Amino acid sequence: MKILVTGGLGFIGSHTVVELQSKGFEVVIIDDLSNSSEKVIDGIVAITGIKPTFEKFDLKEKTKVQDFFKRHSNISGVIHFAASKAVGESVEKPLLYYENNIGTLVYMLQELSAMQSANFIFSSSCTVYGQADKMPITESAPVKEAESPYGNTKQMGEEIIRDTCKVVPALNAIALRYFNPMGAHPSTEIGELPIGVPQNLVPFITQTGAGIREQLSVFGGDYPTQDGTCIRDYIHVVDLAKAHVVALERLISGKNTENYEVFNVGTGTGSSVLEAIQSFERVSGKKLNYKIVDRRAGDITAAYADTTKANTVLGWKAESTLDEAMKSAWDWEQKIRK
Repeated sequence: MKILVTGGLGFIGSHTVVELQSKGFEVVIIDDLSNSSEKVIDGIVAITGIKPTFEKFDLKEKTKVQDFFKRHSNISGVIHFAASKAVGESVEKPLLYYENNIGTLVYMLQELSAMQSANFIFSSSCTVYGQADKMPITESAPVKEAESPYGNTKQMGEEIIRDTCKVVPALNAIALRYFNPMGAHPSTEIGELPIGVPQNLVPFITQTGAGIREQLSVFGGDYPTQDGTCIRDYIHVVDLAKAHVVALERLISGKNTENYEVFNVGTGTGSSVLEAIQSFERVSGKKLNYKIVDRRAGDITAAYADTTKANTVLGWKAESTLDEAMKSAWDWEQKIRK
């Protein structure tokens, strides 16, 4: 079966391509390389022995999207990662985010809606919950007003897919709301490659450990948590990639009970920023230079998943511990700095 992975050379996308190919799927990648590198294909080949088909173009070019589906009319499923993802940048450049994240989604759904049957996995986010009223967060928790244009694009994306599924019965979709991906493939052939200053905690930790960053700023030490720092649910990227494959197989085999479903994808365990730092210090044997500074606008106190639905309905469960995920991130950091 041929599967299209948009943004397939990005962090989560590339790991998902590896898992798809290991399950025997034929993969076609579309990526504009705005936040990735074509060299990632070499890493995918090194792990799987298979070179995926790659087409470089921008999904905002509607005619190219239409042309792609004319040439690949036998697509069995789409996993849609392609989107801009930096919260801070989205505040500064909201129109860029709305055009890139919403416009491209609409173009994809227009093509899928014209097919006799279509299976679609959407890369959503726990940002849709905002600061949830209670922990852990279930899928029935209310979607709150977004804290950023990025978060808003994930909320709007889910609404657009749900509305489309209501009128296109042949379209089956799953939105995966994931928490905080981290780590790298155990082979260290692929991993997270942030361009410029990292937006996420873990690559900032590993870059500080490697001496690329002088010091890690911990934003806020006075939150109402056990050690005063924010709590998040850190999930190994390989576990997350496997969840996408399981969700896709659910749709392909017709096991979905509705044509639009939502699942949380996390570990079910909340870890504070200081606990993440301590994990790095354990697996690396290094002391990390960090400083607690003022809170950052838009940060919520805590978010971690109730994964009961994914565990029972999808039959998927995160397997890696925080230390295992952190060790893979550190191994990857050391490799790319050689």
